[in-house]
Amino acid sequence: MAVGQATSPAARVSTPAGLVVGIPEGGRLVFGRGPDADLTIAAGRGLSRRAGVISTVGDGVWIANISRTHALYTEGDGYRIRLPRMEDNGEPSGGWFLRAGMTLVGSRAMLDEGQPLCVMVAGQSGGWDSGPEGTRVWQDGDATLLPLYLDPMTKIFLVALMWCRPWLLDPAGTSPLPRTPEIAKAALEVTGAYHELERFDTDPAFRDRLSARVAEHIKVLRRKITDRGLVRADTRLSDEVVVRVLMEHGIITTADLGRLNDPAWCSRQEDLWWTQEA
Repeated sequence: MAVGQATSPAARVSTPAGLVVGIPEGGRLVFGRGPDADLTIAAGRGLSRRAGVISTVGDGVWIANISRTHALYTEGDGYRIRLPRMEDNGEPSGGWFLRAGMTLVGSRAMLDEGQPLCVMVAGQSGGWDSGPEGTRVWQDGDATLLPLYLDPMTKIFLVALMWCRPWLLDPAGTSPLPRTPEIAKAALEVTGAYHELERFDTDPAFRDRLSARVAEHIKVLRRKITDRGLVRADTRLSDEVVVRVLMEHGIITTADLGRLNDPAWCSRQEDLWWTQEA
């Protein structure tokens, strides 16, 4: 659970029961009817046990449906969007990005009965404004349906971040991008697997095995970009094209570099990479 009651949270979620939960920058909150969710919604008629995830990413909030069986909606002034269900590979196929302002989230029944979650995001104004019925909301809303999201708590996210890191640090894009073995080695360094670094340099079989694991994630990233129509069908997906797409669509952002200094995130990645199968 990566939710906190920070003094100045990047986003806030209020429930039908009146509970308000702050989500810090780089945090995520899983909500649903089940007790294993970070935020349990007792009034969530038509909601899955683990229904959705709200993540603070870049300069806004990403809302995705993580249920394979139930629909989830976001609603605001002039729109009601049905969020795509979870894909078979366990990843959201799309979601709602809210740069600032407020949106309502829930099942159709929750929205129709006036019992949704209310998600509020900090805008550039940087302050609260009074909303209806005493609710405090952020000004200057800007919402977009994003075609691709990478959960920061997955191995593919670390691969994408290491791939993009040179250009995140050098927006001009003049720095060379790492190749597969370099990304693999960076994963060892980031997760603190120093005991494996020497083996990486001296054991070709280990190096090839780890590089092959990274190559599979890169293959998936290329497929996702094609499937979501983020490039023209005839575009060659070179490393440079893929990294530019990941950055220009806000899938990987400069703010994500801060995760490299987050012990909890690094520890989670270490668990994923070195205590689980590829």
